[in-house]
Amino acid sequence: MIVSHISDVEKEKVEMEGVEGVWIQWLIAKKDGAENYAMRLFTLEKGGKIPIHQHPWEHEIFVLEGQGVIGAGEEEKEVKAGNFAYVEPEIPHWYRNTGDGDWKFLCVIPIKE
Repeated sequence: MIVSHISDVEKEKVEMEGVEGVWIQWLIAKKDGAENYAMRLFTLEKGGKIPIHQHPWEHEIFVLEGQGVIGAGEEEKEVKAGNFAYVEPEIPHWYRNTGDGDWKFLCVIPIKE
């Protein structure tokens, strides 16, 4: 078993074309012995965004604080702390912070080789 604290996990700036003001922390990943799923904490600064992209894997998202928009396919949904979302594989999706502070959410994805 692993028990840790968020303050012990490195916060990395997300470097991807079109990404603005986004940080990631890999809370649980393959390096920890996880074989099936990775848990990541995303922090989008005020005005932060992740542009449209897609993957062959699903995303499970739980909003911890702040507010933003999750877009997938042809729709956008405003979300805030306590909301959760499922984004299907291969669906174009994007994220945008619409609040006055940081928007933080957990995102769980399958570990792919």
